[in-house]
Amino acid sequence: MKLVIIGIQGAGKSTQGNLLSRQLGIPYLSTGHILRDMAKEKTALGRYIKETINAGVLVPDEKMIPIVEDYLKKPEYQKGYILDGFPRTIHQVKKFKNNIDKAIYLKVSDREALWRLAYRDDISREDETLKAIRKRIELFHRVTTAVIEYYQKRGTLIEIDGTKSIKQVNKDILALLGKTIGKNGIVNKRAGRKILLAIVGLPGAGKSAAAKFFKAKKLPVVRLGALTDEILKERGLSNNVANNQLIREELRRKHGMDAYLKLNLPKIRECFKQSRIVVVDGLRSYEEYKTAKALFKHVFLLAIIADKKIRYQRLRNRPHRSNLRGEERDVTEVVNINMGSTIALADHTINNNGSFAEFENRLEEVYRQVYYGMT
Repeated sequence: MKLVIIGIQGAGKSTQGNLLSRQLGIPYLSTGHILRDMAKEKTALGRYIKETINAGVLVPDEKMIPIVEDYLKKPEYQKGYILDGFPRTIHQVKKFKNNIDKAIYLKVSDREALWRLAYRDDISREDETLKAIRKRIELFHRVTTAVIEYYQKRGTLIEIDGTKSIKQVNKDILALLGKTIGKNGIVNKRAGRKILLAIVGLPGAGKSAAAKFFKAKKLPVVRLGALTDEILKERGLSNNVANNQLIREELRRKHGMDAYLKLNLPKIRECFKQSRIVVVDGLRSYEEYKTAKALFKHVFLLAIIADKKIRYQRLRNRPHRSNLRGEERDVTEVVNINMGSTIALADHTINNNGSFAEFENRLEEVYRQVYYGMT
């Protein structure tokens, strides 16, 4: 299902878009997301978008239309999407080639929208002054009203009273889309193939932060290395590099180079009962990867890399296990545990040398690619 969501600023597009995304199993994205994503690309177009955004002007229609159409060719958008902020002009709507199923118009008065924006909880941006907001609302009426009329004439417009409660607005939208809310609040719960999202990377690269990000997305996470911690605790040994290596080598001598994956299989299988995607934090050896592929078939391998100096600094700042670092451990991981091959075979690699915000943006791309693209 391909949907466009329309409304003045403050109408609730983002709120409803994200709700519908979870319910219908299709991604929600705004043109702001598309442009910010493309502005990071080291291409002529990426530089152009970045300069245009920084200048505070709109990307012209003749460029915006192919930008959106090309972006929506990504695998994760082939089953559908909810698009916010495009098309916003009559020229864009007539040239847009993606065969929209429905256009959802969240109708609220200017006064209602201004009141909501004045009292909403998130941090206001510099461009969200009352004067700037009024100017954008005026622009919407002047330019986007023609878009609403266009969809109305084609019979694809759904007009919703956006002044109702969030729950009621959502219910009204679903009803007009021919959907109903189940007892658990989830509509058309997404089914599909089971996917193991495995994270690989050297200590300090950002595996734990990535696992935390995916956990916030309601994906279950199994940390393979927790097995080492449990054994050390049982034996009353301190958690240092030497003892870590001792336990890891002992388990691999006894169970093989894929020991950590095999010994965590009960946890992983239990997680698959609750979710079609399970995240494994800390896949290491190539043998573990081979076993994962044989057992689960659909494995998405995410490698996270970072410069040694940055990794060691992060490890020093850890509240727990901050002593588990150093070149000796790195060599053990890459050579003895055969992690180098696993990193080389990654389906997606994130360079985590930058800010946490940049890292989260890249993880969001991976989440969309796996959740919506690997059906």
